[in-house]
Amino acid sequence: MQKVLIANRGEIAVRVIRACHDLGLQTVAVYSEVDSEALHVLHADEAICIGEAPSHKSYLRIPNILSACEITGADAIHPGYGFLSENANFASICKSCGITFIGPTAEAIQALGDKAKAKETARSVKCPVIPGSQGIVQDIDKALKEVEQIGFPVFIKAVAGGGGKGIRISHNLEEFKKQFAAARAEAEVSFGNPEVYLEKMILNPRHIEVQVLGDQHGNYVHLNLRDCTIQRRRQKLIEETPSPILSPAKQQEIGEAAIRVVKAAGYYSAGTVEFLLDQDGNYYFMEVNTRIQVEHTVTEELTGIDLVEWQLRIARGEPLPFKQKDIQYKGHVIQFRVNAENPASHFMPSPGKLEYYLPPGGPNVRVDSACYSGYVIPPNYDSMIAKLIVKGATREEAIQRAKRALREFHIGGVKTTIPFHLFMLEDPSFLRSEYNLNYIDRLIAEGCKFGGEA
Repeated sequence: MQKVLIANRGEIAVRVIRACHDLGLQTVAVYSEVDSEALHVLHADEAICIGEAPSHKSYLRIPNILSACEITGADAIHPGYGFLSENANFASICKSCGITFIGPTAEAIQALGDKAKAKETARSVKCPVIPGSQGIVQDIDKALKEVEQIGFPVFIKAVAGGGGKGIRISHNLEEFKKQFAAARAEAEVSFGNPEVYLEKMILNPRHIEVQVLGDQHGNYVHLNLRDCTIQRRRQKLIEETPSPILSPAKQQEIGEAAIRVVKAAGYYSAGTVEFLLDQDGNYYFMEVNTRIQVEHTVTEELTGIDLVEWQLRIARGEPLPFKQKDIQYKGHVIQFRVNAENPASHFMPSPGKLEYYLPPGGPNVRVDSACYSGYVIPPNYDSMIAKLIVKGATREEAIQRAKRALREFHIGGVKTTIPFHLFMLEDPSFLRSEYNLNYIDRLIAEGCKFGGEA
């Protein structure tokens, strides 16, 4: 592996380019027409345009990406997150073309990307699973029998869904009958796959997840838990590690369960096993993200392990040099997603030109971004400007440092989520860690402006 093409954009493309350069690897950036002045294009050794702004004409267009490999001589592809990162067909095509796909095998992506099959894998290794249908439910008669056993409220989830999309909730039988047909139709339109499964809705849950690493030699470790409960409509906004509400022993137990799941699937590379935690402290397997995640940074700061670098090393066959007992957790880390969104107006996107962009600094403050003063945030993709990651000896110290860093973060020309984060750092429920997945949506419904202006 000598030259890596990064099939992505934004801060994750910049992050991968840096990791490649640290290992002495050459890099190729691909970009759409609207991204010609993007930072990942400037940082890479080579750059090539792969199409128009819409992602289906550029970043999702497999022939264009493979052509870019052929033109530049790239022998490996890092997919980042989103776009083609969890596309088993893409991973398979890369292999057939003699290109190293930096991630798990196509077979592992397929096995764990199908949420119904992933749940079956979890059950097989005695990992607690949310009560639900035994696989895909294809007709209303079978669905009605299943829901009698599961009970309300119940989720109807698209097998191919993700990122909070492809989910409907039913609270009674009449509502369920209508939602079931609508959910299948929506899944067909959105994901090209109408298949759905049913899942018991856990009341007042928290979202926790385990970062895992596995190599091609059968070695596995977990890197503790992240709590990602502060979300808006299932979109994460704040992530932290370790969990502020679970004991070290409980976190170790959940970490071991996560390893059993990925090991059973023959998974290697970096990955994340996601769980729901109910109000009684019980945990339930949700799904596996077969890629690097946006919030990998908090785990890196907690453990000192460079996850992207190890994705690259594992892809070229290197074994993990550390065991579970070797991994140390130091301090408390929190990440804040600074998006071009207006929290006072239901987080409406706010694309446009950054008139100025001045990120914070100082000890234990990290900013991952692909933005700079004068950069234009296009409306075609996600609205992330930066990720602010802060570390403290304790959660309280990390929160205090976050207040300082957010006040130092000066961005002009667009609305951002900085007022939201500053609001949360003064919120009694957040400070006491007494919240659930519905907390932010409830505040929005109550008309909260989060310190911003509509």
